[in-house]
Amino acid sequence: MKHHLKTSAVLALAALTAACSGTARSNGKTTTYQLTAGTGTPRADLNSFTWSIYAEPTSIDYAQSFDYPPNQVLANVCESLLRWKPDLSYGPALASGYQNPTPTTWVYDIRPGVRFHDGTRLTADDVVTSLRRNLDPQVASVWATAFRNVESVTKTGPLQVTVALKKPDSAFNQYMATAPGTIESAATLAKDGKGYGSPQKGVNCTGPFSFGSWTPGQSIVLKRFDGYWDQTLKAHSGQVKFVFIPDPTARINAFQSGEVDGGWMLPPASYDQLKKGLYFGRSTTVADEVVSNLHGPLGDPRVRQALLMATDRKGLISSGAGGVGDVANSLVTPNNWNNAPAAIRGQVSAASPTYPYDVAKARALAKQAGVNGQQVVIATSPLDTQTTIATQAVAQAATAIGLKPKIDTISTDKYTALFTDPAARKGIDLFVTFWYTSITDPLDMYVSLQTGSFSNYGGWSNSAYDQAIDQAIAASDPTAKAEATARAQKIALQQLPWLPLYAEPVSLYLGPKITGVAPSINYLYYPWAASIGAK
Repeated sequence: MKHHLKTSAVLALAALTAACSGTARSNGKTTTYQLTAGTGTPRADLNSFTWSIYAEPTSIDYAQSFDYPPNQVLANVCESLLRWKPDLSYGPALASGYQNPTPTTWVYDIRPGVRFHDGTRLTADDVVTSLRRNLDPQVASVWATAFRNVESVTKTGPLQVTVALKKPDSAFNQYMATAPGTIESAATLAKDGKGYGSPQKGVNCTGPFSFGSWTPGQSIVLKRFDGYWDQTLKAHSGQVKFVFIPDPTARINAFQSGEVDGGWMLPPASYDQLKKGLYFGRSTTVADEVVSNLHGPLGDPRVRQALLMATDRKGLISSGAGGVGDVANSLVTPNNWNNAPAAIRGQVSAASPTYPYDVAKARALAKQAGVNGQQVVIATSPLDTQTTIATQAVAQAATAIGLKPKIDTISTDKYTALFTDPAARKGIDLFVTFWYTSITDPLDMYVSLQTGSFSNYGGWSNSAYDQAIDQAIAASDPTAKAEATARAQKIALQQLPWLPLYAEPVSLYLGPKITGVAPSINYLYYPWAASIGAK
């Protein structure tokens, strides 16, 4: 599940040294935020530092880690074949190199001399076992979609592994830079079995930190691994302690008191209070309203278009996101297009439809589509104020175009089930998600809306869209891939199976004692904590 828990919002200004910026309007005024590439070079090493996360992971098994809490921990302990860098490019990691000799073959040369935390050496057998777990239905990997086109994973040399695909897949190699490419000791996986990744067993990987301890309900402790292979990312701290603080007010208090040294994903209400240590960074996150019922009043795309047009998204950013964000005219951020040819990037936004705020026009379009007081049910939960405010904004838009919205407030666990259980979505027309992509590629989002995809929560189906996605996946030429993806995006934005609300940057707080980390969404798969040292 890629929905994250956030909390209350107030208007705030963060003025930081940066390379790029965005704006949002509130009460007629413009709030400016800036993106920061780095936070400084550590002056010295640390004995330890403490980091907050908003929820306790259920597991740190890489095959079951698909959300912010487990991934930000795991990223510092386990590594993938490739590495997703802070600038959202990717390069070698546990694979020192790779080749693509045929459209359906990827060959990975495994880096020699790498040791697991138990001291054993990394081999091709470990890589084969780790990748194959994502194909095992008994494991039920949350990353199975990344392996949807994999035919086989085989050892083709002492330090070489070959992945054969059923058909070309232009995204597969990029996934090897994130969680699907994670490598664990084959011996550990066999020994720990179903207990792998639990508080009792932990993990045994190759990262700059090793698993230390996990006290359920309280914390996870990682310890510096002195045998780490990459000296450029050797940890500056002897240990890092992750503490679980779900209450946003308690998190803010812990930052201000110095009890906690830092954290990702800050409550927008804290931006003003924490501005001395506040940073924003590159992101691939878009807040969306998912249309989960296409058989009711929202079945007509004109109604969905009207609903988006009647949603005050600039006002939503001001009231729900602390004034930090940008109206989303797509289901992905511009960052997702970074690897596309420049000529295509310039065409993408121009070719896609947009829905400027216009209540009168929206009401007329809805009336044309037959809207006349039909009820729509919008699910929400006391997860955070940001979710609540987004829900209220969409409900106001529904009223404005002639629908009768009913807000159904459900428990946190039932809200979570909306992302995994079709039965939980019965009777629900709309719900909010904060959706990020795990690679720098719009396909990571758009494959989720293909017919039959697990994350296609409303069961939307469009043959032209499916064809465009298939063409993009199979394309080896970057221009052909980008053009096909752009066609799919245009269809998605015309049909609106999900309604894009706003894009938001990564938020980061660093206390006065620490520095070094680069603010970027890549923290979910990159050993960011190794960079943190004394300020």
